[in-house]
Amino acid sequence: MDEASGDRAEGFGERLLGLLLDRARLMPPQLIAPLIAEEVAGIGGRDVSVLLQDYAQELLVPLPGRKLHVGRPEPMADSPAGRAFLSADVVEVPQAHGVRMYLPLLGGSDQVGVMAVTLDAVGDDDRRLLRRLAGLVADMLVTKSAYTDQFFQARRREPMSLSAEIQWSLLPPLTMTVPQVAVAGILEPTYRVAGDSFDYALNDDILHVAVIDAMGHALDAAVMATVAIGAYRHARRVFVSLAEKYAFMDDAISRQFGPDHFVTAQLMHINIATGEMELVNAGHPAPLLIRDGKVMRQLESATTLPVGFGGEKPRIREHTLQQGDRVLCYTDGIIEEHVAGGEPFGEERLIRCVNRLGEEPAQGVRADLRRLSHTLKRERGGRTSDDATLFMIEWHGGAADHLAVLDGPALPKLRRSDK
Repeated sequence: MDEASGDRAEGFGERLLGLLLDRARLMPPQLIAPLIAEEVAGIGGRDVSVLLQDYAQELLVPLPGRKLHVGRPEPMADSPAGRAFLSADVVEVPQAHGVRMYLPLLGGSDQVGVMAVTLDAVGDDDRRLLRRLAGLVADMLVTKSAYTDQFFQARRREPMSLSAEIQWSLLPPLTMTVPQVAVAGILEPTYRVAGDSFDYALNDDILHVAVIDAMGHALDAAVMATVAIGAYRHARRVFVSLAEKYAFMDDAISRQFGPDHFVTAQLMHINIATGEMELVNAGHPAPLLIRDGKVMRQLESATTLPVGFGGEKPRIREHTLQQGDRVLCYTDGIIEEHVAGGEPFGEERLIRCVNRLGEEPAQGVRADLRRLSHTLKRERGGRTSDDATLFMIEWHGGAADHLAVLDGPALPKLRRSDK
């Protein structure tokens, strides 16, 4: 009994995290900041900042709030906060009067932002406790963002069009990472995107992916993309095959908008345990297979009419991925943008950019896709006159069952000295 009572005794770290958990359900969004500051002060921390990624994935912008330290936005490309965000790892910077810690805010498998705090000195117990605190803070930010505009407003660096507002509200998290597979997506032009979108879901061992491009511009394209993604999600939750998903989306678009409107699309199933992939390509540029940093080939599929044209049942093309392979999907705005001299940017330039960046050390799907997107934009002379979307999948395979075992290698047994 004494040993059992000792195991259940509430230590300092548990009390600190437990307070946040106990209050999270009823906590109004504007009170998250002062509570975080109080929590961190309990372990001797000061100058707490919560930095959220901006929509263009260029800056980490400070969340305003009582008791928070609100400084200048931090560049994602070259700052300690940016390194913590892109690597999803803690970065520590020694200072004259302590250590500034930058902790990634991981909401599920997505990176929400970074929490920064200064301590006089940092030990292993501090690191462990702050990592767990950052995880709780990220979950609170994700949960509360469902019914407040404060976090969205903090992330904006310029006015957003109505079509872009619709599209951003439609997107899933920009990044998802589990041991077997990782995905990341990015949209341009960030504040004016209209018809491009993507969606995904991991159901058991099957990763479902859709990348779409609705014809037209502005609000009309955004409305059509909304119907296409809505139809895709409905079909995904009812049907099984890619062919049925395509047929359901095709029927929804043709009924709602008539025969003169269409949506190009790529639909995929990837078995994350085996790497087996099914592909339907409905009028889209073929995705690229990247292996060891180099484009190996296009992932071709049988010709299928764009969604909305009443095409026949599509033939499914099968591919098999190797561990470490990446699949890059993109919309035609990437390759059809005109560069100096009036010629299209073209697929060859895209492949050269991918290969050139592949010569550098990989930094993870989110960081590498962001770097590719910004490189392509520079290569296009900074122009993005049409929607330009990138979506990348990285497959590793294997299993994640060990994460459900408390004493497994990825989740060490907690010690009673954890305080």
